[in-house]
Amino acid sequence: MRQMVMVGFLQAQNCTTLASAWRHPDARTDFTTAAYFQKIGQVLEEGKFHLGFFDDRLAMPDIYGGNPAEVVANGVRVVKIDPVVTLMAMGFGTRYLGIGSTASTTYYEPFDVARRFQTADLMLGGRVAWNVVTSVNDGEAQNMGRDVHMDHDLRYDRADEFMEIVLGCWDGWEDDALVVDKKSGLFAHPEKVHRLEYEGKFLKSSGTFTVPRSPQGHPVIIQAGSSNRGKTFSARWAETVFVAYPDLEDGKKQYAELKAEVARLGRDPDLMTANTIVYPVVAETRSEAEDKMALINSLYKEVDGLSLLSEALNFDFKTKGMDEAFTSEELQGMSGMQAMRDRVMKVTGRNPTVRDFLEVTRRGRPRETAVGSGKDVADYLEQWFTERACDGFVVAGTHTPGTFEDFVRFVVPELQRRGLYRKDYAGATLRENLGLSKPARGAWKLRA
Repeated sequence: MRQMVMVGFLQAQNCTTLASAWRHPDARTDFTTAAYFQKIGQVLEEGKFHLGFFDDRLAMPDIYGGNPAEVVANGVRVVKIDPVVTLMAMGFGTRYLGIGSTASTTYYEPFDVARRFQTADLMLGGRVAWNVVTSVNDGEAQNMGRDVHMDHDLRYDRADEFMEIVLGCWDGWEDDALVVDKKSGLFAHPEKVHRLEYEGKFLKSSGTFTVPRSPQGHPVIIQAGSSNRGKTFSARWAETVFVAYPDLEDGKKQYAELKAEVARLGRDPDLMTANTIVYPVVAETRSEAEDKMALINSLYKEVDGLSLLSEALNFDFKTKGMDEAFTSEELQGMSGMQAMRDRVMKVTGRNPTVRDFLEVTRRGRPRETAVGSGKDVADYLEQWFTERACDGFVVAGTHTPGTFEDFVRFVVPELQRRGLYRKDYAGATLRENLGLSKPARGAWKLRA
C-alpha cells in the first residue's frame, strides 16, 4: 500500500520557516546549541519521519530598507548558522532519521559540496540528503564576494553542470574499491578509483575524488524549484521534491505535470516523491487548535512579510507605498523567486501593489495551514495524498519543538491507524526508508 513521506521543515536559525516563531511563548530559545536540534531530531524520529531538512540562505533578509536594523530588532530570520554542521549535530543525536541540508550551486564549488556531503553521509551511516538551490538575491551575492546575483535561468544552466560534476565525483569510487588489507598491503583497487575530467560552459573540474561511497551510495538529492526552469531541473535531478501548491486542484494538476516530465526524461516517476508544505496546528479538539491558531496569527508583524518578500524577490519593498503599483520594469527586474512574482500577477490580473504581494503570498504567515484535532488534520492530509496532489508532506513548524510534538502525538497515530503512514523504519539508510535503490555509478548520465 502506498504510504506518505514525512519531512520536518527546519532552519538552522533563530526561528522556524515562520519568522514570528521565536515570539511564541512555547518556543525554545537555545537555538545556538546542539541540544536544541537534537531534541527536534528525536521528536521527528519518534514520529518515524523520513527526513529532517534544513533550508538556508547565505544572507540576512536585510534588503528591506537597505540595512539590517529592522530585521535584527525584530528577529526576522537573522541568525543563520551553518546547516551542514547543524545536520551533523542532529544526526549524532538520532539513529534512523534522514537529515538534509541546503547548499548553493551558485556560490560553492562542486568538489567542495561533493566532499562535504559525502563525508557527512559516511559519518551518519547513509542518512544524508543535499537540497540543491541556486540562491535568490544580491545579498547572498555580496556576502560571497560578487556584486549581483546571476540571472535566473543562467543559474539553472550553471547548476546542471554543477550536478554533473558532483555526481561525477560521487562516481569516483566503486562500491568495492576500498579494501584496507594489511596482510597484502592493498589499500584500494586502483582500477576502481576513477579520475574526473570535466569542462563545461560555466564550470570545470579535473582530479580524483577523495571520499569513498557511503552505505547508500551517495546522498539523496532534494530540489524545490517552482519556476518553469526550476521544475525542469527538478524533474531531471531530484529524488524528492518540495512543493507549495496553492490549493488541492492546482496541486493535482502540477503533481501530474511534474510526474509526466520525470517520465519524459526517462526516469521512473514513482521513484521521485513530491511533498507539499503544510503548517499543522493541532490539539485535542478543533476549538483548542483554533485558539492556538489565533495566538500564532497575533505574533505576525508586517515587517516579517515585507522583509521576506524583499529577500525572495531581490527588491526593496520599502521603496514602494503599500498601494503603489509596481511598474512593468520593476516586476521584470525581480530576479529571485520568479514563480512567486508570477503567481501574484496572475491572481491580481494587473501590475500588483505591495499590499497585493502581502495578501496573495501571505509571506511571513502560515498560508498552508491544517487546523484542528488529530482526526481533522489527518483528513486534510489524506485527501491531498489519496487524490494524488502529493506523495507526502513537508511539515513546517509555527514554533519548535511544540509543532512537531503535537503532530507526533495527535496526527501520526491517526495516519498509522488508517494505514497511510508507516509504523517503523524500513532500514538504516535514508534511501531504504524512501524506497529508493542504491544508485548505480553513472546511472544519472542516462537523463536527458
